[in-house]
Amino acid sequence: MAIEYDVIIIGGGAAGENVAGRTSPGGLTTVIIESELVGGECSYWACMPSKALLRPAEALAAARAVPAISDAITGTVDVGKTLRSRNAFANGWNDYWQVKWVESVNADLVRGHARLTGPRAVSVDLAEGGTLDLVARKAVVLATGSSPIVPAIDGIADVSPLGSRDIVVRQDVPKSLVILGGGAVGLEMAEAWNSLGAQVTVVTHSTLDDSRRVEPFAMHIIDEAFQAKGIHLKAGCAIISVSRDATGVTVVLDNGERIIAAELVLAVGRQPNTADLGLEAVGLKPSAALGVNDALQVSGVDGGWLYAVGDVNGRAMMTHQGKYQARQAGDHILGKGTSAWADHVAVPGVIFTDPQIATVGLTENAAVAKGLNIRAIELGLNVGGVSLRGRGIRGGAKWIVDEDRHVLVGVTLVGPEAGELLHAATIAIVGQVPLETLWHAVPAYPTMSEIWLRFLEAYGL
Repeated sequence: MAIEYDVIIIGGGAAGENVAGRTSPGGLTTVIIESELVGGECSYWACMPSKALLRPAEALAAARAVPAISDAITGTVDVGKTLRSRNAFANGWNDYWQVKWVESVNADLVRGHARLTGPRAVSVDLAEGGTLDLVARKAVVLATGSSPIVPAIDGIADVSPLGSRDIVVRQDVPKSLVILGGGAVGLEMAEAWNSLGAQVTVVTHSTLDDSRRVEPFAMHIIDEAFQAKGIHLKAGCAIISVSRDATGVTVVLDNGERIIAAELVLAVGRQPNTADLGLEAVGLKPSAALGVNDALQVSGVDGGWLYAVGDVNGRAMMTHQGKYQARQAGDHILGKGTSAWADHVAVPGVIFTDPQIATVGLTENAAVAKGLNIRAIELGLNVGGVSLRGRGIRGGAKWIVDEDRHVLVGVTLVGPEAGELLHAATIAIVGQVPLETLWHAVPAYPTMSEIWLRFLEAYGL
């Protein structure tokens, strides 16, 4: 006989946990089914361990930029300590504390692979063997995340390329890397492993001026910073073939250039994990993403009992947005009138290079494509809070204003710890704060936030 729960959550990563964090304390019996580690990609193979790799070099560079202490900085990043710190942030790839959290909210945990078998029905191939049948009284939530895309390149299956997980958890430093992909993962891993001593080349099909999610000025700043560190960023190129021999991996570009490196890293994007979930049992076909409404209910399923949150729905494939969606879905299951409308308005993101790239809302090109009447203001980081950080600070900022409403619809910030400046921009966009009102939000002096004053002055207020 099937065991009944109010809510069944398939996937115990950040999104799945956040659903349980609403439904179980809200009085609904809840179970999480996880086939790997509770906590998911972000905790063990992405957000946290990758930032642990990046932070030492960032802190060292910040200290070296200050003239009064630069002569005192004589050492380099300690590779062994950095890798051990990374391992500690991933808790040694042990999910003990995440399991304790599940217990703390009085949710149950089942380890195994789950599939839908019919409306509100789930079957689990248990990790210890056997099967378990479950049925949900109210909702089943799919929170199965995503996995890296393996591009169709001649020879790719024969060279054993590293995926994002492989490079984040690597326990030694490769002599050299070719990283395919110029998005957040590719740029961050280039920064991290270069700081640990690897020779790094990044290959991306986008040019510096046509990156889909990043303003051109930001990519040019990163290119300059990479050049200063010896990282080669080959933009507007594609890999047409790869091969491996005793010397390493040979990469052939579409411009005829050949690069030899110890390892090839794939960072060309991710695809939602919708295969082998039993979607056919509820009239759905495995696809690139599960369409959902703003309540996170899956389209094409009668009764509104099936939800999809996080990367699996493809709306905004970032951990913080998945957690946001999960909170909205959990509240909707509890009967509250919620809507995940922020996915359409203000999705913040940070690329943790040095300098950092922080973005929220629309780029200029995206705003024009939507038909908005916009004005763009682009400035350098010409404020006292930046000069106090030392010499050679790279950065800039760009604001996209909807001229018909006098509100911001997009902001890009580039500079040291730019991510810490981003939430002000997110609030301005989500709150639709008129520029005339922002004029009275006075930034403290001397901080980097004074860049907001410079923007408003440039706008004409």
